[in-house]
Amino acid sequence: MKYALLIYPKPGSHEALGEDEYRSVNAEYWAFREDPRCLGGAHLQPIETATTVRYGGGENLITDGPYADTKEVLGGYYVFEASNLDEALEVAQRIPAVRLGGAVEVRPLVEVPVETAH
Repeated sequence: MKYALLIYPKPGSHEALGEDEYRSVNAEYWAFREDPRCLGGAHLQPIETATTVRYGGGENLITDGPYADTKEVLGGYYVFEASNLDEALEVAQRIPAVRLGGAVEVRPLVEVPVETAH
């Protein structure tokens, strides 16, 4: 089964690191990409770069910024192949954002059989 590991870093946690520790943490993130179970992932640009599209009573509204006003902001994600939730949680617990005060949300993906996907 495929799982999305949605990374919500604690605001300012990475900026508070010293230069060497910052490099070390970034290397940890890159190492996840080397895991053969990792099917992809990305680090997102800062929240200030977001643009939101939503339906607004007859027409679509496009606004600068995130959809929701929240302290937790999605900072990146990985997609992992795991045999079960426990395996996905084992991977998620090793993501640096967790020990730096953030969170990682683990969610199974809906998998559509190839023959029915169009």
